[in-house]
Amino acid sequence: MPLKSMVMEFGSGVDICGGDYTKAAVRALEAALRHNSITFAQAFDVAPESMVVKIVIGVGQPEEVNRKAVAAVLPYGNAEVSVVQGGMEIKRETAPGATILANAALTVFLDLPEGGAQ
Repeated sequence: MPLKSMVMEFGSGVDICGGDYTKAAVRALEAALRHNSITFAQAFDVAPESMVVKIVIGVGQPEEVNRKAVAAVLPYGNAEVSVVQGGMEIKRETAPGATILANAALTVFLDLPEGGAQ
């Protein structure tokens, strides 16, 4: 059965002083999850654990994000995390480090039969 896109949500996260890209990415995903209660799987008689959740994180230094830490935020479902160039980095003027802004987009897919749930 083909995967069908069911919902898309967005969030932003910030690490103000630490310069931690993973922390900002995790906060962005948590913000996206808080915008939506993803409980519709039961309406289609599908286990929430079977959802495929594609997560795209945008940050200034994608290689600095721990994808496993981002995926661990999901309460259920199968996470596919990709990290791309994006977000924002603001260098601190009077101290070392930077403020990191990450953006997250998540899309939830269900494996449903053609024509919808039976």
